[in-house]
Amino acid sequence: MNDAILAIPYPKQPENLYEPIRYTMGMGGKRIRPVLVLMACEAMGGDVNKAVEPAVGLELYHNFTLLHDDVMDKADVRRGMPTVHRRWGDNAAILSGDTMLSMAARHMSHVDDDKLPAVMRLFNDTAIEVCEGQQYDMDYELLANVSVADYMEMIRLKTSVLLGCACKLGAIVAGTGEQDASNLYTVGLNLGLAFQLQDDLLDVWGDEATFGKEIGGDIMNGKKTFLLVNALAMANDDQLAELRRWLNDEYAVKQEKVAAVTAIYEQMGLKQLTEKEIVAYSQKALEALDKVKMPDEAKQQFATFIQDLVGRDK
Repeated sequence: MNDAILAIPYPKQPENLYEPIRYTMGMGGKRIRPVLVLMACEAMGGDVNKAVEPAVGLELYHNFTLLHDDVMDKADVRRGMPTVHRRWGDNAAILSGDTMLSMAARHMSHVDDDKLPAVMRLFNDTAIEVCEGQQYDMDYELLANVSVADYMEMIRLKTSVLLGCACKLGAIVAGTGEQDASNLYTVGLNLGLAFQLQDDLLDVWGDEATFGKEIGGDIMNGKKTFLLVNALAMANDDQLAELRRWLNDEYAVKQEKVAAVTAIYEQMGLKQLTEKEIVAYSQKALEALDKVKMPDEAKQQFATFIQDLVGRDK
């Protein structure tokens, strides 16, 4: 996948449109989504070479969302490097991101003609759901309280559907039947939920050098995370008052604010609660995987991938 991504052809001009895209796609990353496309295709007996182009398309799409997310979140660092809007400005990040979306659709369309309608329908439906999730994410930043159920639905849309799409996309390219393709989608969906909860955890207790983003960014931005929505729901009066005081203090020193909110989370046992939920969603992914008709070796490879992914950088 890295070879295919590095081989993406870019026009030379306008340089300020394509250089941010080349920069973004060259940052690296775990390539989770395109790898899932290839794994699903191979596991279901398909020709992996036919899955490479749509897999590149999915990775372009994912990175397009990051460019726009970083503008909206005012994020300074992505994968340990300056974000595009910090290097080139907000307008460049928006326009280069828009171009990446169109490039993604172009790569996605490079499939056999009989697979094209299903592939593009899946891609477009997923893209709309991701936008819905992002809107909920922004809406929830303005609300004092968000239920855990609403938060889980938001991350299902914003994050999980893209992993579900990756698994189902590979299955479609392989010519898989609807039931197996649907079960693979469920594998990716639950993996995505576990993955996002792990992301929430790492924002508080991760290692910035390996996490690739600033620790405490969600706390400073007042973003609703699994930790925060549970803290607001479970806190006693004293904890709630202190938590709201820190959340409402726009001028707090970052180190002090992050340390104070983290201490509240630790008092409430939220790290352990989140880890328990990560295990639960990982298990749901494995249960869906068991229902898919694929060779045992491929199934084991999938299972190992799931376990490794949600165990990252603890």
